[in-house]
Amino acid sequence: MGETIRRASGKRAAVTAFVALAIGAFCFLTAGQAHAGWREQASPQDLNRLVQLPSIRMRAIHAAETYQGQGDFNAMRRVLEPEARSVPARALLGNWRCRQMKLGGVSPYIVYPSWFTCNIRYVNGGLLFQKVTGTQRTIGFLYPQDGGWVYLGASSAKQEPWHNYSGRTPSIGADVTPDDQIGLLTGIGNNHLRMEIPAIQESLLDVIELRR
Repeated sequence: MGETIRRASGKRAAVTAFVALAIGAFCFLTAGQAHAGWREQASPQDLNRLVQLPSIRMRAIHAAETYQGQGDFNAMRRVLEPEARSVPARALLGNWRCRQMKLGGVSPYIVYPSWFTCNIRYVNGGLLFQKVTGTQRTIGFLYPQDGGWVYLGASSAKQEPWHNYSGRTPSIGADVTPDDQIGLLTGIGNNHLRMEIPAIQESLLDVIELRR
């Protein structure tokens, strides 16, 4: 019983810290309007999801704190607790080890133990982010925003072709494709990044941790 109480107390403290940082992330995102070209490409639905990222984050963290999930809860804390840091483009380039976490939705949280390969490189004058290996893949461009990077991309399964971000281009029978993604990439330490993607499938918030 004592161990259960200590774990619950620790998780309550963690979610309190997470909520405070979520508010900071919102300020980080909306502090300035420089480099707003990505807004012209993003669908209204995705623009709204990014604006709602702080509240989505808090709801997802609350679910993770309240109910038992799968995987290393402390690893999730280590990724979500640090304050967002500015990252210059040159520090992003190259290969990264990356793994995924899902909060809220179908499961309170899932921290996948396996690490895969992600890559950030210049393509056609822009920064392209790609999760190269694993059953769930992502690809899209990064746009500078107040020291962080807005991500516009799409997800695909391993056996599928790579999907492109549809943005303001309607898909058949829907305003946007369900594979579209928008997110925020920030630094959280030396050679340590996090990508937060407010999700529309399975979870409330997808998080990609990157290390090298």
